[in-house]
Amino acid sequence: MSCPLTPLTPLPPISISIRFTFVLQDGQQCSWPQQPPDFYALLAGEVGGVEFGRLPFGACEDPISELHLATTWPNLTEGIVVDNDVYSDLDPLQAPHWSVRVRKADNPQCLLGEFLMEFFKLCCRKESTEEVLGRNPVEEEGTENSDITQALSKLTEPAAVPIHKLSVSSMVHSARRRMRRHRRAEESPLNSHVLNSILLVRGCSDREHHLYNQLKSAPSDSLTYRLALCVCVVNFHHGGVRAVAHLWQEFVLEMRYRWENNCLIYGLAGGAPDLRCCLLHQKLQMLNCCIERKRARDDGRKSGASDRSRPGPESAGPAEVSPGKSWDSWSDSEEEFFECLSDTEEMKDTESEKKAANKSRAEGRLQPHGKLTLLKSPEPLYIPVTQEPAPMTEDLLEEQSEVLAKLGTSAEGAHLRARMQSACLLSDMESFKAANPGCCLEDFVRWYSPRDYVEEEVDEVGQTVIRGDLSARMKIPGNMWVEAWETAKATPARRQKRLFDDTKEAEKVLHYLSQQKPSDLTRHLMPCVLHAALLKIKEEGQCESLNIASVRKALQQVTAHASKLLHHPNPDFKKLEDVIVQMSAEEAVIARARSLKAKFGIAGGEREEDADELQRFVSCLLEEPEVSVVGAGRGPAGKIIHKLFVSSQRAALLAPMEDEAGRSGGTDDRKAVPDFPPPAGREVLLRTCVPRPAPYSKALPQRLFCVLTRDEFRLAGAFSSDTCFF
Repeated sequence: MSCPLTPLTPLPPISISIRFTFVLQDGQQCSWPQQPPDFYALLAGEVGGVEFGRLPFGACEDPISELHLATTWPNLTEGIVVDNDVYSDLDPLQAPHWSVRVRKADNPQCLLGEFLMEFFKLCCRKESTEEVLGRNPVEEEGTENSDITQALSKLTEPAAVPIHKLSVSSMVHSARRRMRRHRRAEESPLNSHVLNSILLVRGCSDREHHLYNQLKSAPSDSLTYRLALCVCVVNFHHGGVRAVAHLWQEFVLEMRYRWENNCLIYGLAGGAPDLRCCLLHQKLQMLNCCIERKRARDDGRKSGASDRSRPGPESAGPAEVSPGKSWDSWSDSEEEFFECLSDTEEMKDTESEKKAANKSRAEGRLQPHGKLTLLKSPEPLYIPVTQEPAPMTEDLLEEQSEVLAKLGTSAEGAHLRARMQSACLLSDMESFKAANPGCCLEDFVRWYSPRDYVEEEVDEVGQTVIRGDLSARMKIPGNMWVEAWETAKATPARRQKRLFDDTKEAEKVLHYLSQQKPSDLTRHLMPCVLHAALLKIKEEGQCESLNIASVRKALQQVTAHASKLLHHPNPDFKKLEDVIVQMSAEEAVIARARSLKAKFGIAGGEREEDADELQRFVSCLLEEPEVSVVGAGRGPAGKIIHKLFVSSQRAALLAPMEDEAGRSGGTDDRKAVPDFPPPAGREVLLRTCVPRPAPYSKALPQRLFCVLTRDEFRLAGAFSSDTCFF
């Protein structure tokens, strides 16, 4: 036990530090910066909705629940100040040190996160479109022969109506009219007004040219991308899975209508499907490619018919055509691609008649191939007009790879595999023979694969002559090129069998689309929705004048994580949900940044000379648990915090504001309202140096800490003793 101090011993000085904590809970005095809904948008009068082509963003309520202000008076001397429940000499405005920390709201309601999560929940649904919308009315009308699937069988049945009126298109449109007529208004989750709004959605420019490649989604100005946004909004605002199923059903009908009427699908890049995009985007690109090929073939048929139009029996109308054949089988246009014909006897005569003409007349020439000439003739070597290779989607490529792999490694399997892969080569050889009569295989190799034609200088009779020959691999016995060249006939591309059957492929795509369930559609569009969410977070983060390093770093991590998941054919749902949760967290960070900017007047530019200091202060609040206020209550941030507390006090006590009180003359009432509420907590720290345990011991630091709140108090002491001289 320590020895008592004698009266002659001077008391050690005691340093007192006092800290008051004030809590600002009422944030209603600040206007919440969430953008209001567009009441004039085409959303069937629903309040609180968003545009179909955009995702919402932000928190519905203030994501910051409390602001804690700590005012500190360090190094006070005992007996100078008085502080009790009745009176206090400590004025928070005069405190030399201020620090602030914010308390985040628990699970803030963020719009983008809720949209993504509701969209993600559709992936777990098992119902088909028919099960969601109810039984198809077409199935109930068997007596009226309105089933679309019976359209092809009806074409083969004897009919008294003209052949041009009995077609797949007419059957589909009649069935569609009956479907819409039998569907009552209350059975349709989406009315015509909302459907028209969706169809009028326009795309935006693709600001991230490589992001869709990383996420395997689709360009942000594409139809698939806009469809994903529409499905996401429809699911959240217009009826959930039933509305999604209705929208998808109408979309598939629209795609079929465009195919049947040769209407291109806008919002899709031309050419072959882009394998870097999602499968649904590839399917739509394939359908658009089929429409392009069909239109080109029809245009060529029309131009060829107009060039050879002349009066005579050949120009008879449709009434003179046999009702058992379609118009394509009767057309003799040279611009069309011939299908597999059943009436081969009719083609034998035409083939024999053209053999002699083909020997002397070249067909299908595009342009001369530089200055090259044929090896066995002085004629120039011409590049032929060839068929474009058949476009493929990733699922078709996978099926083709499986078929080729099943052929095995035997010689027969390898030979059959080579023949299956040489269809395009055979077509190009036939086009080359038609464009270059009298050519040989070496001529074709010089154009098609120059590396397989080896040239060398040979000295003959004192002159240097360039001789050429096929490469070693071309001379291997049983080479497929030699076999294909011997099989190929001189046939221009326009009269060859089509490598790409656009009709068959289009029907396969339409069948594939019609079989997709709402859950399948959601999985197809999930990459596009996540792509749009990332773009939205980046856009909103860049709109803020704050430089949030944590958001930038988190977005890079989320993008990398999502890229690995979405490139897998069957991504893990749990990991996808984690990605959505991370995006929601970043949305909450940006929402808190907006809230702090609104509270500290950065967006309004109230204190332009202190804008840099305020931005630094708000950025630190987002990144650090507690931030010191430069200048305490007299600094730019301190003055704004003081105003926030004053406004909160006036609102809590229903007192008039300063300008209102000045006009009404209520000066006494205004002074009666304190600027700050009672402290939520008091912290007192006593520090001194006392020799313990004996007066002659070394003076060592002693510390006593006390916390006082409304409901409790806590004491914590740290005492030291001299263990050498006691």
